[in-house]
Amino acid sequence: MIRNFLFSLFFFNGIFIISIIFIPSFFLPQKITLFGGKMMGYWSAFCLKIFLSTEIIIKGKENIIKNKKFFIASSHQSMFETFFLQTIFNYPIFILKKELIFIPIFGWYLKKIGSISISRDKITKDNLNFYENIKKIINTSERPLIIFPQATRVLPTERPPFKKGASRIYDELKIHCQPIAINSGYVWPKKGKKSSNKNITISILEPIDPGLSKESFNTTLQEKIYSELDKIN
Repeated sequence: MIRNFLFSLFFFNGIFIISIIFIPSFFLPQKITLFGGKMMGYWSAFCLKIFLSTEIIIKGKENIIKNKKFFIASSHQSMFETFFLQTIFNYPIFILKKELIFIPIFGWYLKKIGSISISRDKITKDNLNFYENIKKIINTSERPLIIFPQATRVLPTERPPFKKGASRIYDELKIHCQPIAINSGYVWPKKGKKSSNKNITISILEPIDPGLSKESFNTTLQEKIYSELDKIN
């Protein structure tokens, strides 16, 4: 219990302090604000190691797509991946629920780094133009898009079918997909206490090339990620 308390105390205070330090970057080039995101990722790894004795294992670095446009499709079990994946990839662009944009300071940061917001389960003008907006952003940026096809954090043993958003993005953008399996829920679950002396494995899987149908892509992506989670869990 004391480890959980210390982790939460230091982690969230650290995120708050980093957010405060980088407030001036809101008026400076975006790259400076993006560096603040990397700092949050490294801070999460530091707190996990110091307070929960957690090692982060990264498999499949050789599979990282280079010199091509791509988007990342990752399993989602914890807050961990939203922070730490920024340390592996070139400042990914996040798709997130619109409510997060309205969080003071942190929401300003999300907006400054170019996060794409969506109102879930609502029909709005922004939602109707959602995929067109993504296409414009990706075509004019060297940063990869990141999406969580499960749409929300799930338990490590849960295997919900992937939402159709990832296959729609794949079909619209016609670029490579970088699948990632992460078993972070065993250490940092969405609810309940965190576990110590366990490792988090990030498995970067072989890319999926463009050209599949939406249905085939969704099936392939889901099989790749879930079969890998079964191995690393």
